[in-house]
Amino acid sequence: MSQSTYTVTGMTCGHCVSSVTEEISEIAGVSDVAVDLATGSVTVTSAEPLFDSAVRGAVEEAGYQLVTA
Repeated sequence: MSQSTYTVTGMTCGHCVSSVTEEISEIAGVSDVAVDLATGSVTVTSAEPLFDSAVRGAVEEAGYQLVTA
């Protein structure tokens, strides 16, 4: 089990949280995504460590920016 925390900018509402959660959840091996709208923190739990580029791509697909990885 692996867990990583990222910071995402641009999220302002529940719809943003849902979009980011949905896109990251589609990455193979992801078992849980927890988004904190107030801080922009996104915690991803997966069976194996994820490539940061995969998470960045999912966040960008949702229309937001990954600040830290």
